[in-house]
Amino acid sequence: MATTDRQATTLALAHALSAAERGLAVIPLSRTKLPALRSPHRDGPGPTPCHGQCGRFGHGVYDASADPARIRALFAAAPWATGYGIACGLPPYHLIGVDLDTKSGTDSSTALRELALRHLFTIPETVVVLTPSGGRHLWLTGPPDVVVPNSAGRLAPGIDIRGAGGYLVGPGSRTDHGAYATAPGTAHLPPAACPPALLRLLLPPPRSAHPAAPPAGDHGRGLVQFVLSAHEGQRNTRLFWAACRAYENGIGPALLTPLLEAALHTGLHEHEARATIASAARMTGHRP
Repeated sequence: MATTDRQATTLALAHALSAAERGLAVIPLSRTKLPALRSPHRDGPGPTPCHGQCGRFGHGVYDASADPARIRALFAAAPWATGYGIACGLPPYHLIGVDLDTKSGTDSSTALRELALRHLFTIPETVVVLTPSGGRHLWLTGPPDVVVPNSAGRLAPGIDIRGAGGYLVGPGSRTDHGAYATAPGTAHLPPAACPPALLRLLLPPPRSAHPAAPPAGDHGRGLVQFVLSAHEGQRNTRLFWAACRAYENGIGPALLTPLLEAALHTGLHEHEARATIASAARMTGHRP
């Protein structure tokens, strides 16, 4: 078993280095498809805004690199890795992954074709990765000035989107459920540009220029303003503190949307802001 794992790690590293030659930033993954390296902050007191600024490995997709020396160092720190993840949203491709799942029993491929017919776009020829469960990952590229968020089932049942802050399991990876492989005839293709009509569907609706006014009096407005005035590096910390105070004062549910919109206004991604607010709710003994 140990020999098999070493072989899988060696193959995963080789595939990861090959992907890096194409300009793709990668991280090592375990057999569970999760990042192989645990967070160095896992024993700390609550959420941390660090995305690798501390210089240590273990920040998930924020560790991703196309530098061969760094990739070798990442895999050396995770000798149990049997796969690799490809970070989405980064230059030069600004990769968008369309994950067509089959586990839910839905026909996601048909759903995508129906979307294409309804919104008048053509699914281009591009890299396709086959998953062990019978699903497919389509690789598309996005514009450099557009941030595509991650989503699950929002486009249609069984269709998940991997965007900024997300990653795709790279071909050649081995997991507990089998191996990922490039579909025949697509390995040589560059990732195709995302059709504009599809790109519009992937983006969240435009937010108002100003966050919604909090319905909770002066205290609520003060907490929202506290989040709005956060600078990069303190946004998560301020959001967590404000959400804790809101729940402690019984205005957490009423302030959830204003706090979320304030966090998005400062530049936090929605999934990150929601996770921070949910963590504050749990910390103060409330249901997220």
